[in-house]
Amino acid sequence: MLPLALILRGQGAHVAGSDRSRDQGRTPEKFAWLESLGFALFPQDGSGIASAAQTLVASAAVEDTVPEVVRAKQLGCARMSRAELLATLFNAAQAGIAIGGTSGKSTVTGMTGWILTQAGRDPTIMNGAVMKNFVSPDAPFASARVGAGAAFVAEVDESDGSIALYRPQVAVLGNVSLDHKSLEELRALFGDFLAQAQIAAINLDDAETAALAARARQCLTFGIDSPDAQIGVAPGSIVEGPTGLAAVIVDRRDGASHALSLKVPGRHNLAHALAALAAADAAGVPLADGVAALGSFAGLARRFDIVGTSPGGVTVIDDFGHNPDKVSATLGTLKAHPGRVIAFFQPHGYGPLRQMGHELARVFAQRLGPDDLTILCDPVYFGGTVDRSEGSERIVRLIREAGGQAEYVPDRADCAAQIVALARPGDRVVVMGARDDTLTQFAKDVLARLA
Repeated sequence: MLPLALILRGQGAHVAGSDRSRDQGRTPEKFAWLESLGFALFPQDGSGIASAAQTLVASAAVEDTVPEVVRAKQLGCARMSRAELLATLFNAAQAGIAIGGTSGKSTVTGMTGWILTQAGRDPTIMNGAVMKNFVSPDAPFASARVGAGAAFVAEVDESDGSIALYRPQVAVLGNVSLDHKSLEELRALFGDFLAQAQIAAINLDDAETAALAARARQCLTFGIDSPDAQIGVAPGSIVEGPTGLAAVIVDRRDGASHALSLKVPGRHNLAHALAALAAADAAGVPLADGVAALGSFAGLARRFDIVGTSPGGVTVIDDFGHNPDKVSATLGTLKAHPGRVIAFFQPHGYGPLRQMGHELARVFAQRLGPDDLTILCDPVYFGGTVDRSEGSERIVRLIREAGGQAEYVPDRADCAAQIVALARPGDRVVVMGARDDTLTQFAKDVLARLA
């Protein structure tokens, strides 16, 4: 909601809002910053809805019983979902670039936006994460950029089916795997998404994505391993480090090659870079310019974000991993280098945990070794009517049944104490989870206690 509010305000709208996490005292610095920009913030008690001329925009997490929703109905206010608002803004742009896929959307969006910015295209960027390249003292939570150019880069969500609302010039599809919906539903949604675009950038390394290529009007393909990908990687050229990666990008359309250096680690980020390069190329930015721009891409907050290393040699990492693909990518990056891993995981809801619990457990059990440990607390819960009868203890049981090491510690504060007690020199502690900005402070607190 925050980046949408920033974009609307940048386009001249009057924007106010409420958030139950503000009422609960979470991340007060973020809300103080919004107020400093001129946003009117209200308690979530309906007091912000005072006129039938207002439009109420609410995320899918906001129930009909919330006072704002009740009051808006009483006054007859127009109502839009978060996705409907984003689609309206996106579809009004001259050159919409939509980033889709189960995992990696925020990083690809940030990379694509940075390439276009460096190329002088002055894009508007709507992201789900803070983009470090755009952070400044005046914009500490830069999850959006308001530009004057024709390009509008946005990550688009399939979890609620709203991906069907977008009419992109360029559609990017990085991967298709289990998350909020069944694979059958995802294939239909993503296939329709590709069919809507003038040109689609498609990852040939992902079998599900490659199978949907026939739905696209025009294709630009990319991939690390696929020999058929138009934008690919020279075999044997990948050099991985703990905080970065280098590779040679090959343009098989003309035979040109370009040396890429990334400041973010992991093969998954190389795949994200290829997606962004394809997106920018499809939008008219030469591949060589895109590769050069990515050399200064600083990454996103909470995407393998190294918080610091304690004097005792324990490194703490803050990460958004919350579904099987994202968690697997993060753990794979960690296990590519020596050192024990302590993985703390806060599930992002009871519903998602039921949907993907088996797959998550399998990832933790298979990606981590016998010396590594996974610690789960209870899922994040901000209120509402969700069924909470089955939670993290089930996942811990499934991890153990699959041969992994896991512990269930219900309270997050107790998890921090457990991590500090267990950590030893050379360990990497990774804090994973979504929908809860306080996880970043949790990671910082763990590091402080280790020091």
